Amino acid sequence: MRPKIIAEIGCNHKGSIDIAKEMVVIAKKFCNVDIVKFQKRNPRELLDEVEYKTPHPIKTNSYGDTYGKHREFLELSLDDHIELKNLCENINIEYSSSVWDVSSAKDIISINPKFIKIPSACNMNMELLELICKEYSGQIHLSFGMTTHDEEKKIINFFEKHNRNNDLVIYSCTSGYPVAFKDVCIKEISRLKKSYEKKVHSIGFSGHHLGIAVDLGAFMLGAKWIERHFTLDRTWKGTDHAASLEPGGMRKLIRDLESLNESLKIKNNEILEIELPQRMKLKKIKWRK
Repeated sequence: MRPKIIAEIGCNHKGSIDIAKEMVVIAKKFCNVDIVKFQKRNPRELLDEVEYKTPHPIKTNSYGDTYGKHREFLELSLDDHIELKNLCENINIEYSSSVWDVSSAKDIISINPKFIKIPSACNMNMELLELICKEYSGQIHLSFGMTTHDEEKKIINFFEKHNRNNDLVIYSCTSGYPVAFKDVCIKEISRLKKSYEKKVHSIGFSGHHLGIAVDLGAFMLGAKWIERHFTLDRTWKGTDHAASLEPGGMRKLIRDLESLNESLKIKNNEILEIELPQRMKLKKIKWRK
């Protein structure tokens, strides 16, 4: 079975519910994606006063004169998320969201998606993890970008302590936008499988690289979930667009994963039916005893 494909829309909708809806429909009807995922943040909770008032580090990507206002501009309301989840249900694609803080987690828990994602930046926020473990009964997905091996162990131990490790999906991830091929390091999938496969639900891969070749390798190494950022136009203003797939790329990714999945088998006969005419026509057997 091919991996589940998650199109992370994140905040690539540019703060527009109409663009977000358009992206959901394209992800389903054109790309044949399994899941679309958004992000939910409360900038006033997530950022301290200095962080909120500091200008965005890349001015050309900013939607506000401070980083806090930039984040506020891109944020969709809870009602927007409910509307998006209803749209997903109507067209038979799964909705999910990452949560970056406690109040955002409470909002998303209230609409009960099948899974909630903890981004790499928040995977050591114990208050956030504890809330989700105690108040949410669905799958919990969590990325291991910019995370030490010691921190990984602490996170896994935390979920074991709360008896939620069997609901946990962990992702190999390198946090960069975009990530050079030399830094993708997909053999981390094998390391995570060796260390944690028997302790968690499954292993995934969250990629911020260019193109789609690496994702095929992630599948071969055992990733059960593949998450890629999704945009309608990689030239749009914003940090994530350059590390995202456009609809054509996402569609090709799914096509190639399905082709690879179909080919992953051994021959059910020593000579396949398709080979018989060629064997009759071409094969010269001159074997001496």
